[in-house]
Amino acid sequence: MKLNGLFPVVWRRSVLLAVAAFLACPVFASGGEAAAPSLTGRMSTLVIQLGLIWFAARLGNMLFEKLRLPGVLGELCAGILIGPYLLGGLGLPFHGFEQGLFALNPLVLVGDTPVSPELYGLCTVASIILLFLVGIETDLHMFMRYSVAGTLVGLGGVVASFVTGDLLGIWLLPSVMPGQTFGFLHPACIFLGVMSTATSVSITARILSESRKLDSPEGVTTLAAAVIDDVLGIIMLAIGTALVAAGHSDTGRINWAEIGIIAVKAIGIWLGATVFGILLSRRVSSGLKHLGGETEIAVAALGLALVVGGLFEEAHLAMIIGAYVVGLALSRADISHMIREKLHSVYALMVPIFFAVMGMMVNVKLLLDPQILTFGLIYTAVAVLAKMVGCALPSLLCAFNPLGALRIGVGMVPRGEVALIIAGIGKTQGLLSDEVFGVAVMMTLLTTVLSPPLLVAVYRGSASGVVRRKQKADGRAAELKPIRYTFANAEMVSLVLDGFLGELRNEGYFTHTLNREEGLYQARRDDKVINIACSPTQIDIHAPGELRAEIKSNVMEVAAHYEQFLTDLRAVLHDDRAQFEIAPADLEVLQKRESVAAHLPTDRIAAHLRATTKEAAIAELIDVLDAQGALRDREGASRAVLDREHAMSTGLGHGIATPHGRTDAVDHVVCALGVSRSGIDFGGMDNRPVNLVLLTLFPATQNGRYVSFLAAALATLNDPSLMSEIVQCETPGAIHDVLMRTAG
Repeated sequence: MKLNGLFPVVWRRSVLLAVAAFLACPVFASGGEAAAPSLTGRMSTLVIQLGLIWFAARLGNMLFEKLRLPGVLGELCAGILIGPYLLGGLGLPFHGFEQGLFALNPLVLVGDTPVSPELYGLCTVASIILLFLVGIETDLHMFMRYSVAGTLVGLGGVVASFVTGDLLGIWLLPSVMPGQTFGFLHPACIFLGVMSTATSVSITARILSESRKLDSPEGVTTLAAAVIDDVLGIIMLAIGTALVAAGHSDTGRINWAEIGIIAVKAIGIWLGATVFGILLSRRVSSGLKHLGGETEIAVAALGLALVVGGLFEEAHLAMIIGAYVVGLALSRADISHMIREKLHSVYALMVPIFFAVMGMMVNVKLLLDPQILTFGLIYTAVAVLAKMVGCALPSLLCAFNPLGALRIGVGMVPRGEVALIIAGIGKTQGLLSDEVFGVAVMMTLLTTVLSPPLLVAVYRGSASGVVRRKQKADGRAAELKPIRYTFANAEMVSLVLDGFLGELRNEGYFTHTLNREEGLYQARRDDKVINIACSPTQIDIHAPGELRAEIKSNVMEVAAHYEQFLTDLRAVLHDDRAQFEIAPADLEVLQKRESVAAHLPTDRIAAHLRATTKEAAIAELIDVLDAQGALRDREGASRAVLDREHAMSTGLGHGIATPHGRTDAVDHVVCALGVSRSGIDFGGMDNRPVNLVLLTLFPATQNGRYVSFLAAALATLNDPSLMSEIVQCETPGAIHDVLMRTAG
């Protein structure tokens, strides 16, 4: 692969700009003395750090996507690169940043967290935003359908991971911590087991969302299992802490009753909040609608997720679980897609901070020790296999085939924020040594790095991961065929779609663009959902049976609206002949620019049209041009004119019609003029018979000239005395002479 192909000029310039920004931005910073920096100094540092994080995360995202790897992995690696353990810890020759832009300043850090509280706070808010929107994006019906499978998968993964992680600690810890005796209830072994249980729902959810697999049976089961995993991980942490505390107590006895109470409390709060939120989702949605417009609703919904997330943390559960519960409760509401659309910019702004900061917390230098490296690789391999096997086996009992089981197993592999949080708690409480903490970080990093490409690989293709069974009602009636409307062209599809969505909005529906490129739209009102799929000439409307009559009535209203619009437009255009009159000076300019007479030799003039209908008149004039060798393709020319005529009549009123079309059958403008003394019904604006029919063909590549040509033709022919004189002419030559005299 050539370097220039992978890094074009714009890329190289972006990288150089990033390096320059990294080196130059501290010039403008102040503060940073040996004493604790002032509040203003800390905020200025935060602003600089945020700017660099956004820049680096975006470059990392773009680079990894160019390498056909998930962009989230690029954001994570960008955080590792600029973090305090690598570039961010390098001394800079600027006042206040001698220890580095992301230096580990013990005066502002909390515990062993290697980033400032301000940055970690933004990271926490970003994780809540991510899980809230993931919850909203979840198909609740499918989530409930696969909740049992998710529970079994989550339990299987937790049990397998905890047991193997703990046993692995008994086997390997003596090599890095000699002189100690390790058993199943040793604090380090317990934490190795607990850290191995937590699945990173954030990373898995984002990969599935980017791959559009979040609402697949495997995706929903994985997400349900990952959430349950996080809940069980917190419970395991509580149990592990209780076990460690009991081991350090004077009696040495384990209070299993207290541990049971902790477990029941955690499960009860999570399960109760989820059920309560789902049952009240419609009332919550209705209450949010009273707060104002769409932006206000979205902001208030996010605020609710933050509040519930904080309450979950106060109840000793993870904030991200509370945020996910709120999103899941609102996923059935008609405002769910609107909230996603309005918060998309917030998501794009905040979520890269989360993954970059997760990367910044990785101490890469610690992982270079050979013993820790060996221990970490073995621990990681066992953690991956334990999750895959422990989660895949139960899924085979839940109507998934081996491919679906593999997808679920791989989706449960990544560890992330929860594993790091658990490791941090163990280290801050003095229960984990630096070596064990380094092993935990390595496992978290490697599973996070390996999982995205593995997830993309196993979800590639359209093969189903569910065991196929005979079609069942599944609690719902069989899906009805869509209401289908077929149109002549894409312009008509666009007009009808806009009108139909407008009618739905007037009736209280929230309309959303799901995918503009694929023509997918959705309208929701309470529990009523209408899905719309558009192609260039077709609109398919999917809706339950009770809405079909309402939908057809709405489409008829749209048609009636456009029909009335055309009627009013014709009335305006036909209101007075003066509408067509052009000042003499302007008429002279038009005729000099586009001389109609110059395009009408005598052999292209039919002085006595035999046709009595507009289709016959068009065919007769096409024959005139074809007989003179002016057409390469007679049928193509005829089709172009008739298609334009069917779209809207070219009868302009006052006895004039200008049928025309653009076609590859001609290389330049060609015309034919026909005269009908009895008159032909062209369905024109004034419903009067047409005496003059000017047929014109333009090359398909000409987009603008035909407008000026037709304007010049109309300006020339729209003269009652001229029309009377032409109609009285008996020969094509006489008509040609009249036109030439008019052109002057």
